[in-house]
Amino acid sequence: MAKIKVTQVRSAIDYSFKQKRTLVALGIKKMNGSVIHEDQPAIRGMVNKIIHLVTVEEIEG
Repeated sequence: MAKIKVTQVRSAIDYSFKQKRTLVALGIKKMNGSVIHEDQPAIRGMVNKIIHLVTVEEIEG
C-alpha cells in the first residue's frame, strides 16, 4: 500500500482548536516536522482539513 509523508510548513497559531488537534492526531509535533502514514481515507480526510498548514508527498513502496 502507498504511503504519504505529511510535513507541517505553516504555524497553527491563529487557527482553530480543531485544526491544532488534527495536527496532534496526525503526530506532527513541531514546525517542519514530518510523519509517514498509510494512504487511507481517514488520514486523507484529516490532511484535507489542514491542507493550508502542511505539504503532502506520496511515497512509493
